[in-house]
Amino acid sequence: MNKNMNYGDDYRFIPATSVQSGVSQELLPDLYVHTSQIANIVFYSYPGSNEFVLIDAGMPKSAEEIIAVAERRFGKNAKAKAIILTHGHFDHVGAIIELVEHWQVPVFAHLLELPYLTGLKDYPEPDPTVDSGLVAKMSPMFPNEAIDLGESVQELPLDGTVPFMEGFKWIHTPGHTPGHVSLFRERDGALIAGDAFVTVKQESLYKVFTQEKELNGPPKYLTPDWAAAFESVKILAALNPSVAVTGHGVPMSGEELSEGLRKLVDNFDKIALPNNKK
Repeated sequence: MNKNMNYGDDYRFIPATSVQSGVSQELLPDLYVHTSQIANIVFYSYPGSNEFVLIDAGMPKSAEEIIAVAERRFGKNAKAKAIILTHGHFDHVGAIIELVEHWQVPVFAHLLELPYLTGLKDYPEPDPTVDSGLVAKMSPMFPNEAIDLGESVQELPLDGTVPFMEGFKWIHTPGHTPGHVSLFRERDGALIAGDAFVTVKQESLYKVFTQEKELNGPPKYLTPDWAAAFESVKILAALNPSVAVTGHGVPMSGEELSEGLRKLVDNFDKIALPNNKK
């Protein structure tokens, strides 16, 4: 492994899974979603090409799976152009060092996320008191230490464009993390929301396993700024997305998505806030 890149000392495989683990689906002709254990990754592809961009980098120890999915979708000589991170939590960067080394690609993230990706600052420790669900209770075992991607990571363009993803703009959606971003394409309403909101109750082990669909705020046990998280949900709801893929849960579209976002905005305190914040 590149001596200039390393995971935190608490990096480990997390024994959590769902019925969607290993499932891939085409969300749109150029957006392909894959679930690894309990987290989603997204491939943006160029029509008629085997080049692609990866959005987020999965769970710890998932690099071989992600490479295999890419080769199955795009061919043995498939080449990533870049990796875009919605944020740097363990379940979104779990395979990133191996993928950077395999594809020799740059990583892009928001400026405020870079300290957590260059070994300078750890995320707050997960809070198991936010919910009675078993995932919340097991969250202290989740890695929170900074990883160090060295010179492989750089700031997203200040003009809001997303490298190698024509038509997409990044939107700063903090709350879950300081530098969290979501990606939106105005022409068709496609939204890659990261963990700004999710479509499963991420604190419940049963609902995570069954992937029972319900629109929720960001995972409670790793969200420190709830005022910012609420503002971010309102910003994304105002875009009126036609289809959304989130970091956890199954994709959602149409009236189900619109109604879910309206309900989340109108009842954010009841739906999203932790028990100890109400």
